[in-house]
Amino acid sequence: MPGPDKKNRRVDNPKPNKVLKYRRPISINPGVLVFLVIFVYIVIMVVSYFKQTHITPYEVKLGSLAINNTYDGVILRDETVVKSDFSGYINYYTRESEKVNAYSMVYTVDSTGKLSEMITDETNEESSISNEALEDIKNNISGFAVDFSPEEFADTYTFKYNIEGTVLKLANTAVLANIDKLKAENYSDSIDFGYAPQSGVIEYSTDGYEELTPETILPEQVEGTGYEKKALHSNDLISEGDNAYKLITSELWTILVEIDEERAASLADKDYIEVRFLKNNYTSWASVSILRQNGRIYARLDLNNSMLTFASDRFVEIELLDNARMGLKIPNSAIVERAFYLIPEEYLTKGGNSQDDGFNRETYLEDGTLSTEFVPATIYDNEDGMLYVDESVFKIGDYVIKPEDGERYAISKQADLIGVYNINKGYADFKQITVLNQNEEYSIVRSNSEYGLSVYDYIALKGDSVSEDDFIYD
Repeated sequence: MPGPDKKNRRVDNPKPNKVLKYRRPISINPGVLVFLVIFVYIVIMVVSYFKQTHITPYEVKLGSLAINNTYDGVILRDETVVKSDFSGYINYYTRESEKVNAYSMVYTVDSTGKLSEMITDETNEESSISNEALEDIKNNISGFAVDFSPEEFADTYTFKYNIEGTVLKLANTAVLANIDKLKAENYSDSIDFGYAPQSGVIEYSTDGYEELTPETILPEQVEGTGYEKKALHSNDLISEGDNAYKLITSELWTILVEIDEERAASLADKDYIEVRFLKNNYTSWASVSILRQNGRIYARLDLNNSMLTFASDRFVEIELLDNARMGLKIPNSAIVERAFYLIPEEYLTKGGNSQDDGFNRETYLEDGTLSTEFVPATIYDNEDGMLYVDESVFKIGDYVIKPEDGERYAISKQADLIGVYNINKGYADFKQITVLNQNEEYSIVRSNSEYGLSVYDYIALKGDSVSEDDFIYD
């Protein structure tokens, strides 16, 4: 039989053709790799920066600190109110706050009013004024302009009356100088003359404080409650027995200011104190004493100069300048408070072959045998024989051993110290301080103490931003 035809042979399982996709080898761009490395490095550095403790340093320097101790005081003087012996229109011939001699003429009283009319006519006419008088008026105006405060606008009226009084007194003097004219018009018989009973400084106002003393003044009078000052003017109509003027008869005067118990204690051992007057920034020395009465505490300041400057004032604002002290000046933001263990100083010893200070602490070995080990410790202060030791060195209940006789002391007592963090060595090291003086921003601390600061040390500006042994990063 003929074989099958190869052309007609059917292939039941033809072998499929496989086409594989060519994969190119991975190619790394060196530039991209460098960029990624730099980026990762920057991220790490940024994270590390924010995790680090960054401390702003402050260089300790010598300085002084004057606390602003400003007080409102009441002025007491030797004052006499002079009464008028006459009735009529009064006119003054001496400028206010001017010193007069005994038996000098101070005022006239005109029972008819004709003299007042002549004075008014004199002021309305053009007349010359002396350079001295003009300078006095200028000084009064400039002084008021410098001291003016909107809160004390009532002083404007006092200033107005003073200037008016000064001008009228100048006119009065001009009229009085023409006494012949008065006699010619038969006015002189109606004019009475008032003379100073003694020498002193003239003031044309009264306020009821003239007879008060530091021992008799009441608290509400010191505070100025209901205070009222009555000005006396030329051309006023007065009656016999009315107040004519006031005479200050002594250069000695007193300022009384209310203080607290703490301030009284600081002044108790002082005989004199420097006072600054806020009105003109002048300073003067005053003898100081403490006065206790009516449940209040007062500082009595006695002065023997500058009375004339404040002759027309009853109240004065002053600053006491007794507390400027030299020392190390540091910002209050650097001050922190830390707790320490207290250990008697007789337990302090040296460790082994080293010269480090520390303590022999009681400990147990692995086999349960009782032994001692030397523990180095930094001493932060010594107060009455008790050493201040860092809390990280011991824990409550530990025993330290006295070197001489083996006596044991259980650590349990704690106390606080105020101090700052010294950063001279590149890490935060707590240093105890003793504050001598302080205001809202700075403190003056004792220098060159055994465990404290020295001038030119660097400290952390913000003490609460750092802990003991923190490393300092620039």
